[in-house]
This record gives sequence, C-alpha cells and structure tokens, in this order.
Amino acid sequence: MEILKVENLKKYFANQKAVDDISFSIEQGSIFGLLGPNGAGKTTLIRMITGIFFPDSGSITLNGKKFDAINDVLELGYMPEERGLYKKMKIGEQALYLAQLKGMSYQDAMHNIKDWFVRLDMQSWWNKKVEDLSKGMSQKLQFVTTVAHNPKLIILDEPFSGLDPVNANLIKDEIYRLAQNGSTIVFSTHRMEQVEEICDHIILVNKGQKILDGTVKQVKQDFKEHLFRIGAHTLPEHMQTHIFKVMKHSADEVLVKLDEGITNNDVLRHFMAQGVQIESFNEVLPSLNDIFIHLVEGTPTARAFEFEKS
Repeated sequence: MEILKVENLKKYFANQKAVDDISFSIEQGSIFGLLGPNGAGKTTLIRMITGIFFPDSGSITLNGKKFDAINDVLELGYMPEERGLYKKMKIGEQALYLAQLKGMSYQDAMHNIKDWFVRLDMQSWWNKKVEDLSKGMSQKLQFVTTVAHNPKLIILDEPFSGLDPVNANLIKDEIYRLAQNGSTIVFSTHRMEQVEEICDHIILVNKGQKILDGTVKQVKQDFKEHLFRIGAHTLPEHMQTHIFKVMKHSADEVLVKLDEGITNNDVLRHFMAQGVQIESFNEVLPSLNDIFIHLVEGTPTARAFEFEKS
C-alpha cells in the first residue's frame, strides 16, 4: 500500500529550478533512499513533503489523501541534517516538550521517551543539557525526538552523522525495527554503502530532476557490465581469448569482462579446456557509489576493481 505519492512536483527560486517535475511513490513499511549530490534538490523536496515549503505545482498524497501541511504534519517525523535542539534546555524536558508539540499527552510522551532512552542507552542523560553533548550524543537525542510520537512517515537526513560504529549500528537496528512495525522511512544520505545495506528502493536526483528510480537489487542489475571474478589454484600467466577481456590478473584470480552473447558456461568450458580447475566464479556488480558517480559525473561504473575475496 502506498503511504506517499509525489506527482510532478516543481519548486522554483527566482530562475533556479530546485525541483523540476519529480514523481515517485513510497510503499508503507519500506526504507526508501533519497540520493543526490549537494545542490541536487533533495532538501527542497523533503521540505515540500514535510509542509515547510509549498510546491509551485504538482501534488503530494499521504495515505491516499491530499497532503494537509497543517494537520498531516503530526503523522510525520523529520530529522534534519542541521541540529534543531535547544542548547540550554535539559535533555529529558526537551524530549517531552517536542513530543507534546506533536500531539502526545504528557503521560504517553513520558512513557515513549523513557522507552527510547533505554533502547539507545541514554538513561543517565535526562538532566544533562544539549550543550554538554557530543555530536554523536546530540544525534541520538535528535533521533528520539523524531520518532517518539510514533509517526507513520519518518524522514531521516544523514542520521548517522557523528555516530561511532557501535551507535550507528544501534540506530540502524532501530530503523529496521520501525520499518518492520509498519513505519515508513525516507533515508537521505551521501553514504552509498549505508544505502546498499539499508534501503529497499531508491531514487537519485540531480539538478532538480529524477534520474534513477528502482529497487537497489534492480538498479545494480541494470548497470552491470558482465564482469566476473574467477578464482583458481593456478591460472595461466597469459590468457588470450575471443570470448572475454581480461581486466585484472593475478596468480590465483582473474577479473574478466564477457563479450556480447557469451554465457557463464562458455567461460567455464574455456578454462576447463585449458586444464584450469575453477575454485570460485562470481559476478561483480557495480556498487551504488559507482552508479551514482556514473550518472552524476558521466564516468564508467566499473572504475576500479580490487582482488578482495567475495
């Protein structure tokens, strides 16, 4: 079921097209990646979805109804990249205040926030002030204030910024749990490895336009270049063949690019005919980072491949 649908959304600032006719939809319970370089239009798009900006044209539908920036905002949780916390206010009081602004009663807000503080190992922070927190600790607090009111649609802009690996994994696990419980996550980041690991579906925007839309699995398949990493106990020092191009070569591993119309079995038969015993045979798919650079900068997707073990 679709929770959010964006159709032909446009937003201009003077002569600049910040968002230029973008459309996409998001399924309930999914983790959706919104990607793009700096200045691509991501923040403007998010601000229209959250009701901060009004679009110049196009429509936003939330839960099957036209988005109401006044009433529907209570269904949203937005964690901006910039800190939005009161530095002099105590952490517990601030979390309670922000949860009540989102329509929660004092009792419900207290219950949810205490639960989140336990989940994220923040119990001892209650009477500290924001100004006394590190960047990573502030990020955890901001995450709590984003999700404490149980929003149906959660928008996270660079949620792992400033977090050490332990706390990044902690937040990642909570994102998975929220999605499994029916919340929908819009995840905006520059860290492509995080997108590959977390997101179900992605779009890529550049210069205000959508240039890619699909599942992570399908996108990687669409941009594959028929590259295979083949391992063997001993490989011939020189390999010449008309069925593939050798991209990289070592004593026990070779990276090849298959010619048009050549199948995996053709390659296996070629090696067997030379008496080579194959130990591993893996297709090499481009990373989302390679695809991102390819689409934004026009460079090849297969920029470099190392002989790390798969």
